Amino acid sequence: MNHVAFFLVPGVHLLDLAGPAQVFSTADGFGHPYTLSYIAEQPQVPTAQGLPLVASLDWPDLGPEDVIVVPGWRAPTLAGGPAIGAASLQVLRDHHAGGGTVASVCAGAEALGRAGLLDGRRCTTHHDVQDELALRHPAAVVVRDVLFTADDRVVTSAGIASGIDLALHLLATRHGPAVAAQVARDMVVYARRNGHEPQASVMLRHRSHLDDAVHRAQDLIDARFDAPLPLSDLAAAVGVSERTLTRLFGRATGGLTPLRYQQALRLERAEHFISHGATVDAAARSVGFEDPRMLRRLRARGTREF
Repeated sequence: MNHVAFFLVPGVHLLDLAGPAQVFSTADGFGHPYTLSYIAEQPQVPTAQGLPLVASLDWPDLGPEDVIVVPGWRAPTLAGGPAIGAASLQVLRDHHAGGGTVASVCAGAEALGRAGLLDGRRCTTHHDVQDELALRHPAAVVVRDVLFTADDRVVTSAGIASGIDLALHLLATRHGPAVAAQVARDMVVYARRNGHEPQASVMLRHRSHLDDAVHRAQDLIDARFDAPLPLSDLAAAVGVSERTLTRLFGRATGGLTPLRYQQALRLERAEHFISHGATVDAAARSVGFEDPRMLRRLRARGTREF
């Protein structure tokens, strides 16, 4: 029986907590026993979304096989976040010193930093506060724009939904990737992502504009990125000329053409397949490249062009 103890602070984000809790609870339902506990420094914890939570004031007995997870909270800055008592920080230190795993989601990395657990270790957090985390904890090795890191039983993840990726990683480490995949399927998670994958996908990076025509074109490319998509067909579907679509697309996406956007989607998906064991040739075929050499060229250039 493995124990997962969630340490809750005022303003905790519900998904930071609920995502990992659902992962371990689902694993328990598949025959991998987990007991979940919720601990706080006050019996009722207000959440960022307004739903109060009831927590225990007493920590359970934890051993080396158990995990403490610190979900993140809402605050304008890490420095302006909730106070955490010395006794709670000592629990984090003692658990790690005793061979246990300590994990955080989003701003929860700040609690690990206050406990001294980030010193000399790779860590990450939400992209909005990565720079502040590095400034507040200069001995930490803050890795930017990744989903999660794991370093000597200190596991940190980016914001909100990445807590699911972190928890699936812990399952895969303990029970094998098949169990993590089973849980991900049951939770209808689109893909089980590796830690080095970027926090913002290609879709998110190029969807912050307000151009309806470009959004419609992107919807079509997103849905059929692995198929041939002539510019003429895209323009006709959106209701503008090819020249107009190219101009609007470049202005909205920072210089990309529809083809380059499609290539970026293909490259991102191919990298996901490769990170899960596919060969370059197989990944190229899966995402629509007729010639694997095109994927190799794009990988050599990297994502900086997109």
